[in-house]
Amino acid sequence: MSNRSIIIMVLVLISATAYLLIKGDGDIDMGGEKHGAEAVHIEEAKKDTPAAAPAAPAEAPAAPATDAKK
Repeated sequence: MSNRSIIIMVLVLISATAYLLIKGDGDIDMGGEKHGAEAVHIEEAKKDTPAAAPAAPAEAPAAPATDAKK
């Protein structure tokens, strides 16, 4: 086999794999192996914790300085 045909086969396999992963609508985590508290699924953790009080609104941003050299 030539190098060109190997490269084409690799690209076809990569694109087929990506297509199947996207169309499969799976929950794919590319973050690596999780341990401890990080291993808990986020949605499950949200269900277990009570709703927190809403945070206080942030202060309004300061008005921009006007240029006195008009």
